[in-house]
Amino acid sequence: MLVLVDRPADGVARVTLNRPEKRNALSLDLREELAQVLEAQAADDEVRCVVLTGAGSAFCAGMDVTQFGGDRANKERIVTTSTRLFEIVARYPLPLVAAVNGPAVAGGFALALLCDVRVAAPSATFGFPEIGRFIPPSYGAAAAALPAPLARRLCLTGEILDAERALALGVVSELGEPDAALALAAQVASAPGHVTREVKRRVLLGGEQTWLALMADEAEQLRRALLG
Repeated sequence: MLVLVDRPADGVARVTLNRPEKRNALSLDLREELAQVLEAQAADDEVRCVVLTGAGSAFCAGMDVTQFGGDRANKERIVTTSTRLFEIVARYPLPLVAAVNGPAVAGGFALALLCDVRVAAPSATFGFPEIGRFIPPSYGAAAAALPAPLARRLCLTGEILDAERALALGVVSELGEPDAALALAAQVASAPGHVTREVKRRVLLGGEQTWLALMADEAEQLRRALLG
């Protein structure tokens, strides 16, 4: 299984990217499975908070670039799986806590930024190195979590932040091992589900004209780039 799910605390679902041999790079299959799992947790009334983390030493190394290209059918699947997953995360109706257990780079950084809160292990790193390969990073994801000057800087430079620097800049809320993220998620889940879902509704409403609009535009640009 490419995605594991467990319930480590009352009201908390932990969703683990399970491709450690590839640093949890988002393959086509992983994107599809992760989207399905996240939707299933959102539909479960027993779940009030979701923790997203990675197996092994990395949170997520971004998109699996070995699957780029190919025929039109493959390109269509790239677009469909990418836009579906990131739209689900961006518009997730439940609180999402990223337990960043290692590097969260490129698309993996975008995934973490779209979570509501980020808790970083000391070994975690963050950044958009794809700009060095002339691939535009997700400014929409950056704008969802970061002040505009910092979002622009990280998107334009590809700078990689270690955990301490990420904490100092406000990219993460705290440093800690996985138990710290679970404790935070349990605190969030201690409120009734209808209350936290209403908070998320307001968060998403606030993003409609800003970062959610940017995410929609980025999805359209990906379609045009790959499919014409």
